[in-house]
Amino acid sequence: MSYKIGILITHPVQYYSPWFKHLDKKLDLEVFYTVKQTAKGQADAGFGVEFEWDTNLLEGYKYRWLENVSKNPDVNSFFGSDTPEIYKIIENKKFDAFLIIGWNYKSAIQATYACKKNGIPVFMRGDSHLLTERSFLKRLLKYIPFRIFLHMFNHLYVGKLNKEYLIYYGVSEKKLFFVPQFVDNQFFSEKSQNCRERNINKVIRKSHNIPENSFVILFVGKLIDKKRPDDLINACILIFDSNPEINIHLLIVGDGPLKHSLEDQNFKYKDRIHFAGFINQTELPCYYTASDVLALPSDGRETWGLVVNEAMACGIPAIVSDNVGCAPDLIINGKTGFIYPNSQTSSLAQCILKIKEILTSQKNDIQNNISEVMSIYNIENASENLFSAIAKSHRKLL
Repeated sequence: MSYKIGILITHPVQYYSPWFKHLDKKLDLEVFYTVKQTAKGQADAGFGVEFEWDTNLLEGYKYRWLENVSKNPDVNSFFGSDTPEIYKIIENKKFDAFLIIGWNYKSAIQATYACKKNGIPVFMRGDSHLLTERSFLKRLLKYIPFRIFLHMFNHLYVGKLNKEYLIYYGVSEKKLFFVPQFVDNQFFSEKSQNCRERNINKVIRKSHNIPENSFVILFVGKLIDKKRPDDLINACILIFDSNPEINIHLLIVGDGPLKHSLEDQNFKYKDRIHFAGFINQTELPCYYTASDVLALPSDGRETWGLVVNEAMACGIPAIVSDNVGCAPDLIINGKTGFIYPNSQTSSLAQCILKIKEILTSQKNDIQNNISEVMSIYNIENASENLFSAIAKSHRKLL
């Protein structure tokens, strides 16, 4: 049976567009966007530079821009998406199911109400977890309203911590469906292989004055507080101070408000800590292949960390803090990378040295372990599990 499905999301996202394209081949799909993100909006969102994605995020599936009546359209605020026309659209389209991605925006509430009114099964997909720091008062104020609100949906949870979050707020197991978090693994795998075959990884190292035989740690992300890039720099400085001759380099890909202070911070080791700036989507796989390990030292505001999926799709292990959402799903200590206690730079430094040692003799084993994990966290599994969830919750089968 081919289902007619609607999806609501604030704006085109590089991680979701490949999924929509994939789903469009198997479903009668229409995606609804609430905000037209601009190059300036990307910069304001923390990327630090104005840019447009160099892949077409609107190709290969049917989509529609909703009329946003908000006075200040914005993807990051609740009232930045206000699209009352979604009521009539949902009523008239007669969807078999409706998926809302994220829920902290007014359009999501509007779509939920319309689905409930018209008897359409509504699914929510988010990635929140309980490790995000919140005051006791804030947790207390959220507890009852969230238990009421989240109970209204079927939930497509993305990983273990996200499932724990939903159960904490009283969502029944019967309403929970595992739809794993993913990136376009095929895109990253094929691009990274092409980079290796053309030796672009070596060109990248050379362009940043990194010796070809160096062990390279990679950071990819916005240079903002929650990513804690200074923890990674400080961990590397600990390593360099204790062993001045060690052949390790840190390559930082990304831009943002912390960039200038970080560049000043590592003055002592300018020759080993390199800032590449913002790198667009099609170029990223080559930076992964130019590296030996990815490090993501983020705090609990990092609800998942999709750069870890990207790195692993390129065959690269990762070191992440224990507050990063993907840690219990993607990281097996000593097998696909390491997990260390958030903010403990000495532990991060130790993990860097451990993975360096392991990769000298067990690189093939590490890559096989990564492939096994990524066989779960991919577009194909996400799609099949979505179809299964729709079938179980479809109003005609109730």
